[in-house]
Amino acid sequence: MLFAAGRGTRMRHLTEGRPKPLVPVAGRPLIDHALDLLVAGGVRRVVVNTHYLGAQIAAHLAAERRLRIALSPEDGALLDTGGGLRHAAPLLGAGPVWTLNPDAIWRGPNPLRALPGGVPGGARLLLVPRGRALGHRGVGDFFLMPDGRLRRRGGADAAPYVYTGLQIIDPAPVAALDAQAFSLNLAWDAMLAEGRLFGAVYDGDWCDVGRPESIPLAEGLLADA
Repeated sequence: MLFAAGRGTRMRHLTEGRPKPLVPVAGRPLIDHALDLLVAGGVRRVVVNTHYLGAQIAAHLAAERRLRIALSPEDGALLDTGGGLRHAAPLLGAGPVWTLNPDAIWRGPNPLRALPGGVPGGARLLLVPRGRALGHRGVGDFFLMPDGRLRRRGGADAAPYVYTGLQIIDPAPVAALDAQAFSLNLAWDAMLAEGRLFGAVYDGDWCDVGRPESIPLAEGLLADA
């Protein structure tokens, strides 16, 4: 599943008339870079949620011939990542799914191959060391334990790993939550409490394309690939 429903407010003027997944990086929309990763990673069927200027995304994806794409429009209020995944459940079917945020650029091995497998009732998140998280302004998201389980950072303390926006997740615990619009953080907290949230480290470079000033950084990664 590709999360393409957000308003992209941090992109400021770049998203006034187009959705964030269509913002160009190195001459191609962000969502096309994400689709390239999925195709190269062996994915053949993709669900894309839409909300803000969703008709533009639908029209753009209509020309995609490498993948079978189903749209999951969010016509009312924006459902956030957890609510969007739950809303798309009938299109996704049973079993673990990859979810990917398209607002990132990668350099190195295909990131989908870096996740060794799903976790029944849980999720496995792909992480990158904070020093290789270009364009990211945070202080890290997780600590990675020796057994592969994750622990959140506490308070103002920095954590060594940043979540890249790619994971394998069992959608069943998400569907069981009694909420409509919610972040996947809500599901992750429940998985953390049960010891079902794991991580893997990406052996490459990653750029968070969340702001206009990150675009030159991302284009530099692609130019050096």
